[in-house]
Amino acid sequence: MADETKHHGSEKKYGQFHRRVFEANAVNFAVWATIAILIGGIVEIVPMFTPAGPEISPDVTPYTALEVAGRDIYVSEGCYLCHSQWVRPMRAEILRYGPWSRAWEYQYDRPFQLGSRRIGPDLHRVGNKYPDAWHYEHMRDPRSTSPGSIMPSYAWLLTKRIDPADVEASMVALRKTGTPYSDEEIASVEQSLAAQGGEIVGRLQVAGIESEPDRAIVALIAYLQRLGVDGRAALQKRGVEY
Repeated sequence: MADETKHHGSEKKYGQFHRRVFEANAVNFAVWATIAILIGGIVEIVPMFTPAGPEISPDVTPYTALEVAGRDIYVSEGCYLCHSQWVRPMRAEILRYGPWSRAWEYQYDRPFQLGSRRIGPDLHRVGNKYPDAWHYEHMRDPRSTSPGSIMPSYAWLLTKRIDPADVEASMVALRKTGTPYSDEEIASVEQSLAAQGGEIVGRLQVAGIESEPDRAIVALIAYLQRLGVDGRAALQKRGVEY
């Protein structure tokens, strides 16, 4: 009994010492908290600057001109505020969205669109999940494809035209950050927009929807249909079930 009392007394003294040194003393607490944050930050940040290795995938290619235009629309409209692009390594997420996101999948996302919360579903693997017509109607009237959705309508995208000069400027800026766009790719932005946009317009026509290759909605569809496509192919090559 005496030993037990002594043991509890020692624990109490240790707890008081711990609180006095690490919690009651603001300076000590700040120092140790800073050290812990720095260690955690280093563990998270250093891998991003690791030289090319197994986590850099040659299967991931830069966005096309039309996809860059769509991504600019996605960013300008703040879509990342309601939709994340990050499937976490948790069973529930994998069952709903597919394989968890790998770092190398974001190598041409500048800036990345991980998002901060989910009011709507994660979009990292939405590419080719729905037909082009679904995305068109979803932007025109979200409730027509997702009953009960609180997403606002983006009907103006159906008529707004994209400017090739703006897309070219975006690609030039991305090249400065490391995206390997060639001079030929940048010089042929207008032709690239028309070619890929024409393909999407053709698929929309099959669904009874009329549009034009230079519409903002076509660019956004191109971007959304690209999300996760390269990652899916790379993961399948690595034997990951999709």
